[in-house]
Amino acid sequence: MKKILIFLMCISIMVPALVSAEGNLRHSIMVSKFENRSNWSGQWRLGDTFGAMLTDSLQQSKKFIVLGEKDMRREALAEQDFSASGRTAGGKKKAQIGQMTPAQLLVKGEITHFQHSTSGGSGGIRIKGLKLGGGKDKAEINAVIYMVDSTTGQVISSKKVIGKASKRSLKVGFSDRDWGADLGGFKKTNVGKAVEAAIDEAVEFLTGQAEEIPWEGSVILVKKGKVYINRGDREGVSKGQSFVVGAIEELRDPDTGELLDVSMEKSGMIVVDTVKEKISIASITDGEGKIEKGMTVMEP
Repeated sequence: MKKILIFLMCISIMVPALVSAEGNLRHSIMVSKFENRSNWSGQWRLGDTFGAMLTDSLQQSKKFIVLGEKDMRREALAEQDFSASGRTAGGKKKAQIGQMTPAQLLVKGEITHFQHSTSGGSGGIRIKGLKLGGGKDKAEINAVIYMVDSTTGQVISSKKVIGKASKRSLKVGFSDRDWGADLGGFKKTNVGKAVEAAIDEAVEFLTGQAEEIPWEGSVILVKKGKVYINRGDREGVSKGQSFVVGAIEELRDPDTGELLDVSMEKSGMIVVDTVKEKISIASITDGEGKIEKGMTVMEP
């Protein structure tokens, strides 16, 4: 029995280390406002709520560096400009210009179809958009999701996602009238469940697409045999991870300037020793003396 306990303790120590070494490299992503093209209107803003819930789900997935939506970023920029005007108190806590994290990936989309209906019983009471009682309630929402490369503006991929929910004798239903701001109550309805189902499908799609996009960073300093890169815990870098380092050659269309292809001339390999929030420090395992500041860091 004692040997089994020792074995289990060893496994519990080893597993996190293995997961950490494997890593979960992340791209930065921002969700734009979703357009409601479903010809449905009400006090509840369908596109805004869908976008907000998608942003939250991406954050909870821990697969991305999730940035605020456009309106939040505009507010942040306005606050930075206000701080720089000299009309606010100084100090380290004031908003700083030039610190905004750029989005590598953009997500936008359209709600193409929305349906909610309650049948099989017209009884019940309605309180602030929540219908208590009734018969069979069903809901469906369709949306088209686009992932866009922020550098080129090109659509990387797109997908139609569908969320459905149906339950007989549902005690809490949805009404498009007198809808309040109770998101928790909304999620209990079939409409809320349908939206969440569509968002789960969207997050799975976006995660799968992001895994196909090359992840890279840059060498910011080479000092005493150590290589400092501009990617850290925030981007999912883990201690023990290995990266290839080299110079990037870009081929561009001479007529349009469009980027046609990227290739790397390998200079060496590094393994991460120390991980901080935004940087990592690595040792050189191959290519001593060949790795220089400004070179690109990529997965092997």
